[in-house]
Amino acid sequence: MPHGPQSPEHIVTVGDVDLCVSTFGDRRQQAVLLPSTSRLFWEDRFCTRLADANRFVLRYDIRDTGRSTVSAPGAPGYRLRDLVADLIGLLDVVELPCAHLVGFSVAGWICQLAALDHPARVSSLTLINTRPTAPGPADPDLPEHADRIMTFFTERPHPDWSDRAAVIDYAVAQARIRAGTHGFDEHRARQQATHMVERTTDMAASTLNLAYVEAGARWRERLGEIAVPTLVAHGTDDPFFPFGNAVAMAREIPGAELLALTGIGHEFPDTTWDLVLAAMPRPHPDSVARGSADAMP
Repeated sequence: MPHGPQSPEHIVTVGDVDLCVSTFGDRRQQAVLLPSTSRLFWEDRFCTRLADANRFVLRYDIRDTGRSTVSAPGAPGYRLRDLVADLIGLLDVVELPCAHLVGFSVAGWICQLAALDHPARVSSLTLINTRPTAPGPADPDLPEHADRIMTFFTERPHPDWSDRAAVIDYAVAQARIRAGTHGFDEHRARQQATHMVERTTDMAASTLNLAYVEAGARWRERLGEIAVPTLVAHGTDDPFFPFGNAVAMAREIPGAELLALTGIGHEFPDTTWDLVLAAMPRPHPDSVARGSADAMP
């Protein structure tokens, strides 16, 4: 792969799974890995900002999102730890001994488990708007989803997934109820939703399947085992995973830094990027690709 600012999206096969990957920056720099989910596709501008700070950025779609391998809607057929194995397998394919992991929402679970189950492969963590427990009821000491979130998902019917305009409207409505008090930019939300729909193979699978993934064993009780520099960044007005989840994670991960994003909901607007980038742990010198510039498939 040539040294350059950005690669085209391409498919990397990891085991029996195809992952859609794009890269930013020079692979001779320290690596940052960004798993993309149905809730957040890392914007080119953000990835470029990371690359401009002398990082080699790998952005990829996890299963059932974007252009990666797709399962039947409502029947993912894989477990949460399979998504962790995909991440580690991707590091193997691109010959990275370790990387700084950045996870938003559900991808934050993947990053936490990678740090716990594969500590040698994770140099540092940035966990954004996530929580330390899997799908289902929150622990008694953690705040639950806000009422407006539960109302939306229990009372609003799913769109006709074959109707592009209806799916975009549904995604914009989701973005609206996740927004914080800083305000909701409907134009930007519609642009993002349109981009997501245009590049996603199956919007039904992308929207629904993570809710059906088997989480496996709890990991909150193991957070004290995380031994890498960790930033916990969280919107103070997050209605999906309320801020108390971040407080708990920052308390239970040794040495973690808590960054409160004032007025921000379950979202990652560009107004927060400077704050997060400034606080993000610097990647470890070992997180540099071993292979040549042509090692990337």
